[in-house]
Amino acid sequence: MFENIIAFEAAEEFIENNQDNLPIPAKINMPEWYKKLENSADNKTVKGCIPFLDTLTAGYILKMPLDFHVKHNVLHEGVNQTGVTTSQRCVNEFSEKINLNYQERMEIHPPKQLKGSPYLEKNKNLPIHKIMNPWIIKTPPGYSTLFVPPLNNTDDRFSIIPGIVDTDTFNLEVNFPIVFNGDKYPSLTTTLERGTPYVQLIPFKRQKWKMKVTKRDEQKFKKDKFFMQKFIINNYKRKFWSKKSFK
Repeated sequence: MFENIIAFEAAEEFIENNQDNLPIPAKINMPEWYKKLENSADNKTVKGCIPFLDTLTAGYILKMPLDFHVKHNVLHEGVNQTGVTTSQRCVNEFSEKINLNYQERMEIHPPKQLKGSPYLEKNKNLPIHKIMNPWIIKTPPGYSTLFVPPLNNTDDRFSIIPGIVDTDTFNLEVNFPIVFNGDKYPSLTTTLERGTPYVQLIPFKRQKWKMKVTKRDEQKFKKDKFFMQKFIINNYKRKFWSKKSFK
C-alpha cells in the first residue's frame, strides 16, 4: 500500500493535449546501453551494482514539454551568443496559462548571478537559459523534492542546475536553469526535442540530522566483510539492499 502520494498538477488544456508526454517513474527511463548489459560470475558489469540501479530508478522524470532549438556560443554579428527558439512561437493566453517558453518569454539568468561558478564556465560564460515547466509538484506535509539531471543517464548536451524545493508548501511551477555542455561542445546547434528526459525528481522527508565521528565496530565490520566474500555476485543485494518503490 502506498501511503505517500506525489501529485503532478497542470492546466487541464495541457494535460488533455500531452497524454504522450506526462511525468513518468524514473525506472521507465532506463538507458538502452544499461538494458543490454549482462552480469555474471564470469562477466561482472555495472548491471550487478545495486547502488547504480537505485540511481536509475529513484523518483520520477520530467520530459521537455516542447521543442527547444538551441544555438549555443555561436558567432552572431561578431559576438558569441546563445539563442533559443521554441516550437511555441506565438504569444497567447494559452502559453501563459500552461507556463511554457515562447519567443517573447525566454527567461534568462545573467552571467553575474553565477560569477565564479563552474556552471558558468561550462556554459562558456554566457547567460543561463531557463526551461519553463508546466507541472506543479505536490508532496505530503514534511516532504521536499530534490531536482537533479537524470542520474547516470544525463543528456550529454545540457543539464539542469540541481535544487531542492519544499514541494509540500510551494504551490507554483518549479522552473529549471540549464547549462549547455561547453566542455564537450564549444559550439552547439541542436534541438532538445519535446519528450527528452531532462529532470529527475526525488521526494524525501525533511528530518534533522547531526553528524558524529566514531570508531568502527571491528567485529561487525569483519562479519560483513566476510559475507561480502562468500558469493561471487549479488552480495550487497542478498543482505544489505532495501528495495525502493516509485510508481
